[in-house]
Amino acid sequence: MQPTDTAPPPEGGVSPVVAADRTGAVLAWVLERSHQASARQVPALIQDAARKLGLTETRLYLADLRQLRLVALPQLAADRPEAAETEEADERAEALDIDASLAGLAYRGRQVQLSRDRTIAWVPMIDGVERVGVMRVTGPALDDGGVEACRALAALATLIVVSKATHHDLLVVRGRSRPMTLQAELVWAFLPPRTIGTSQATSTAVLEPAYEIGGDAFDHNFTDGGLHLTLLDAMGHDLAAGGAGAAGLAACRSTRRAGGTLQDISTTIERTLQQWIPDRLMTGVLAHLDTLRGEFTWINCGHPPPLLIRDGHVVPAALERPAQLPFGLGFHTQSPPPAHRARLQPGDRVLLYSDGVTEARSATGELFGEERLTDTVIRSMASGTTAPEALRRLVLDLLTHQDQRLHDDATILLAEWHPTA
Repeated sequence: MQPTDTAPPPEGGVSPVVAADRTGAVLAWVLERSHQASARQVPALIQDAARKLGLTETRLYLADLRQLRLVALPQLAADRPEAAETEEADERAEALDIDASLAGLAYRGRQVQLSRDRTIAWVPMIDGVERVGVMRVTGPALDDGGVEACRALAALATLIVVSKATHHDLLVVRGRSRPMTLQAELVWAFLPPRTIGTSQATSTAVLEPAYEIGGDAFDHNFTDGGLHLTLLDAMGHDLAAGGAGAAGLAACRSTRRAGGTLQDISTTIERTLQQWIPDRLMTGVLAHLDTLRGEFTWINCGHPPPLLIRDGHVVPAALERPAQLPFGLGFHTQSPPPAHRARLQPGDRVLLYSDGVTEARSATGELFGEERLTDTVIRSMASGTTAPEALRRLVLDLLTHQDQRLHDDATILLAEWHPTA
């Protein structure tokens, strides 16, 4: 059947149907060529696609590890042999401040930002709900259809970058401002994306000091009808601490994926530490959120209790239960710690954190404290800030409080239950 919409195309342009068809064809062209493209060739591939859409230029910027800057990927023309001659100059490509640039505003708010004449667009690069970076687009004045085409191209560019980041070091190194300690490299290799989400629930996390983390680690993962959450804090700041954190995550995932319960996971972590990393203590919270019914189940082994945030306030002692001993003492091998349960309401948020957050001290000895922790998160989200941005700002406040030098790992995980109707 032929389309019944016979409205004429806009002056000087093409009809929306033709524009959509052209965008789809270009995206298919990019996808086909992306499979064997190197990380260095991806920016040129995206720019070629943009020109096929009538745009002038694109540039890809990825957020650095600490989410302070947006760093440009090398813009080399993969089809030109002389491109290598410009490589050294391009390695000094610009970096934009996330807190003081239009590109940063697009990243922070996950919204397209346009210049006044609409010839430059900063388009957020988002993988699911995880912020990856920003794509800059220049060209003729962009109408709404042009902006949508830019969104689609940025989305595809993000998927390509994320898929290659596991085996193309350029994409990893570009996001680092200094070398990473061995234990930090070990832990980051095990960590999931900082933010994950579905229509039922979202979880986001941050971890500092990013380049020198020792024993802290987190995990969040969707299961069938649920969201699993883990936050671990191993004693020490050496390679053994990093190994304990990584082993704890591996024990958690192995048991969970084999159908084990939270109590089974706690037993596996205990046995793993006893066998392979003896005399190393670890605190932790293991939790599961039923994303259909809102039932929150958790185990707490020597860790600060989770906090329940409801309607912009912390519900006092809502998730406090009798303390259990940390992992590594051997007590949970034969007798796993008890699991606790609480029913959440739609919109509730659960905040997990390590003691490196609340015990961070200023130069005058003032603790950062639980109240400051929750107030910062609540005020940020009350103003419309997304959860990932709220935690990013919280970490900036924490670093300022301790003069930019944390003396202990600080990990924060915020999960929200927002079921669909």
